[in-house]
Amino acid sequence: MEFLNGQTPAHDLTYNDVFMVPSRSDVGSRLAVDLTTPDRVGTSVPLVVANMTAVAGRRMAETVARRGAIAILPQDIPLPAIASSIRRVKAADPVLETPITISPGAPVAEFLSLVGKRAHGVAVVVEEGRPIGVIAERDCQEVDRYATVGEVMTDDMLTVTRDADHREVFDRMTAHHLATVPVVEDDRLVGMLTRRGILRSTIYTPALDGAGRLMVGTAVGINGDVRGKATALLEAGADVLVVDTAHGHQDKMLEALALAVRARADFESASGRRVPIAAGNVVSADGARDLVFGGADIVKVGVGPGAMCTTRMMTGVGRPQFSAVMECAAAAKDLGGVVWADGGVKYPRDVALGLAAGAASVMIGSWFAGTHESPGDLQRDNDGRLYKESFGMASSRAVRNRTRSASAFDRARSALFEEGISSSRMYLDPERPGVEDLIDHIVSGVRSSFTYAGAATIGEFHSRVVVGLQSSAGYDEGRPRHTSW
Repeated sequence: MEFLNGQTPAHDLTYNDVFMVPSRSDVGSRLAVDLTTPDRVGTSVPLVVANMTAVAGRRMAETVARRGAIAILPQDIPLPAIASSIRRVKAADPVLETPITISPGAPVAEFLSLVGKRAHGVAVVVEEGRPIGVIAERDCQEVDRYATVGEVMTDDMLTVTRDADHREVFDRMTAHHLATVPVVEDDRLVGMLTRRGILRSTIYTPALDGAGRLMVGTAVGINGDVRGKATALLEAGADVLVVDTAHGHQDKMLEALALAVRARADFESASGRRVPIAAGNVVSADGARDLVFGGADIVKVGVGPGAMCTTRMMTGVGRPQFSAVMECAAAAKDLGGVVWADGGVKYPRDVALGLAAGAASVMIGSWFAGTHESPGDLQRDNDGRLYKESFGMASSRAVRNRTRSASAFDRARSALFEEGISSSRMYLDPERPGVEDLIDHIVSGVRSSFTYAGAATIGEFHSRVVVGLQSSAGYDEGRPRHTSW
């Protein structure tokens, strides 16, 4: 990356402070861009779902992995639950979507409690493993909530086999005005296809491990039995291990990182499988260098830019994200490491700029909280708008989760030191209610950014992109106007 006309920033920069300049390009199509990440994780899209309890769960991990990204399951979840989530992600089909299933004798109220968990909004009615109908939210309008699913389901349904040609399936679905169709094998339900899912399967390459299963990462904190937990997570099948704390440039982090590296070495010698380790968060070159020297393959960069984080307002600590990523990426690269830009993204342009600054991938948290696939329950406000609750990982709610095994006194004392927002409504975008819709939105913008820079890969983008400085008025000039002047 270089600055336009040799500009030298006089102060640190946020994503809003910069813009990219078009360069001569021989990349003629967005689909000619290869977004495979240079962090050796194995993802084909440079997006990482942040390890936030309100954002990253099994459904999220499974869904984003099909589109080439990876989710990091949070460190606050008990190990048995994490292991179960990893197993279910690994068991999921890399192409077919996992359907919501329900029995015909279940009440309609049960279906309505489940339908918000998947963006396709349909459940397959199953009896002894065989699909006998489908039910959508529209079927439940003006229906008693205690009515059974079997009474309101549609039993005149189209099914297809696993080996059916997807182009032909798409044409059949279009002819029948169907958005979803169950997939069967020996008359038993094995998955679901959606029209958009079929199209996406031709554009995205799933993030798969060496055995051809969907990838998922996990996080471990710096307290407690770090080596033991890291070992358990690796044995459970984690594809990336993230050693995570808000202040990553401290002795305790380096001690925890060393324990995780030892756990990985033992696991590698026993299994022959090497798992990348990410560590953070830091915002300085010294911090990035110390973590890479400590054994991290990936450095997580960002203090305070997240939507749920109040660290900068509470402590004055942090750094504008573009400059932090730029400096840390350069320092890590000199030692053979890479960085993930963690936080501060609100638009596809911000993801592109994080990559322009040198990141291998960009972590997203709150932006993905307001989707069907995030772990929270779907709720409606007084105006009928759909939302999910999100909260910061230093909030009182997150602190309570992390300290639930401590004494009442210790829990009460820890609760005094919350920094994040404990509850915030993240509204679903009616045009992009699912995480795949957001991935489409982001990847479309990022691919276009690459064509403007004349870059076909992330590595070329790092070296070719030209960035300029702008005022707040310059940033505002680029915003669309949703109403007339």
